[in-house]
Amino acid sequence: MKDHVKIPIFLEDRTMESYDNCFHYYLSSIAMEQLPQHRPLWEIHIVKYPTTDASGTVIFKLHHALGDGYSLMGALLSCLQRADDPSLPLSFPSLKPSNPESLSTETFWRRFSLIMSSALYTSSDFGWSVLKSSIINDDKTPIRSGDEGVEFHPFSITTLAFSMDHIKDIKSRLGVV
Repeated sequence: MKDHVKIPIFLEDRTMESYDNCFHYYLSSIAMEQLPQHRPLWEIHIVKYPTTDASGTVIFKLHHALGDGYSLMGALLSCLQRADDPSLPLSFPSLKPSNPESLSTETFWRRFSLIMSSALYTSSDFGWSVLKSSIINDDKTPIRSGDEGVEFHPFSITTLAFSMDHIKDIKSRLGVV
């Protein structure tokens, strides 16, 4: 476990801005390091210092071979419990109505048009992908520079933090229990 769980040590008694700088430098340095090939391809970094966004941070560094974002989020969420009743599975609000009668009121033509538009967009996207991969070159953009060895260029990391009060506010506005 000591090879996989890392707890950095920053200088003590610093200002919040100083810890922010240390944290961002630490994020950049672990992002540039490759995971060792002789060990499982994951690391957990526990940062026990306050920043302007949080009082502490947990960083999961995973190799993309372990799974895509969808499956990794599913694995993470399967480890969590509900606060009101831990025996129930974790659930999130749904945008679709839970009333089964609303599904039976859809007409045949509405369903038919949805299927046809999905088929049209799928074939269009597939054709465009074939063209882009074989005939048409991608334009140079900030994301695709076209330079060789771009994986070795330094990059910056952007983070986004939500406070629990903000999440509670969103839940109350949506009427979620």
